[in-house]
Amino acid sequence: MAKNNPDTEKESLYANLEKMSTEEILMGINAEDKKVSSVIKKQIPNIEKLVNAIVLKMQKGGRLFYIGAGTSGRIGILDASECPPTFGVSHDLVIGIIAGGDYAIRKAVENAEDDFNQAWEDLKKHNITSADFVIGIAASGNTPYVIGGLKMSRENNISTGSISCNSNSLISKEADFPIEIVVGPEFLTGSTRMKAGTSQKLVLNMISTSVMIKLGKVYGNKMIDMQLSNKKLVQRGVEMIIEELNIDEKLASELLNKHKSVRAVLLAENKNLES
Repeated sequence: MAKNNPDTEKESLYANLEKMSTEEILMGINAEDKKVSSVIKKQIPNIEKLVNAIVLKMQKGGRLFYIGAGTSGRIGILDASECPPTFGVSHDLVIGIIAGGDYAIRKAVENAEDDFNQAWEDLKKHNITSADFVIGIAASGNTPYVIGGLKMSRENNISTGSISCNSNSLISKEADFPIEIVVGPEFLTGSTRMKAGTSQKLVLNMISTSVMIKLGKVYGNKMIDMQLSNKKLVQRGVEMIIEELNIDEKLASELLNKHKSVRAVLLAENKNLES
């Protein structure tokens, strides 16, 4: 391949994959995955700026939107969908939007990512305003759907960020807070669902978790606002209460059943906890 190819499209460092043993394949994939964390570490100063900007918006009632296509869009939806159960926030606080709509979460929608104007139309359905924040996600950094969404967001005075895996990507040019996680060629040439996708998932974990901590959705190191939606999470809540209040399991369970959330229990029993 030509040397000026985007980083995500460069030739794999491994040849003749079909002739490898299963162990060789797995070791090769693992060797590439190990590179991801160190690349992300170099971007922490940029991620920090992005997180702080998002927090300022959300402290004033703004929302966070992720826009992407294909794997990138699905990763955004995954991160957004985990915020309500983990942090007890409403489903319309962090919103993931994928090119092609919800159908595209499971099946590819042909040419959806090539529509420059559609992301903005999708964002407008949520009555987006300058109070909100938009992050565009694209491994290549050149996806028209994402570029258009970020461009129109900026034209409407909406703050923007981006996550790509190529240097000097087009979405970076449309982002107030660009992040470029250049992880290099994939084990399987061009398969950005692999190392690039992993890097995007890790960065989104960092962003959403940091934002929620800064917004007061965590106490100590506990998810005190998590939704108690199954027996496992109820038991986790009971164990949090036992640890924080130094009481027995029976009383902890009774308090949780009464107050319906770990935070409410701690507020009732510990006046030093901020509401």
